[in-house]
Amino acid sequence: MKTKVKELRLQNQMTQQQLADLVYVSSRTIISIEKEKYNPSLMLAYRLAQVFGVSIEELCCLKENKELEDKQYENL
Repeated sequence: MKTKVKELRLQNQMTQQQLADLVYVSSRTIISIEKEKYNPSLMLAYRLAQVFGVSIEELCCLKENKELEDKQYENL
């Protein structure tokens, strides 16, 4: 799933470790989210959204991800 975690982290001049510490996960988790290899849990998405002052919807690009998923289902 595409997210804005990396973009927001860089805008806020944070390292992956600094962000990980703020949301109680390992830096590997942040790396995996940024590489779209891992989807954050609802609680982790909430914590990340709070750190950056955005909604979960914005953080997780929910509209864009839904549209991509809808296209996949249309092709079945």
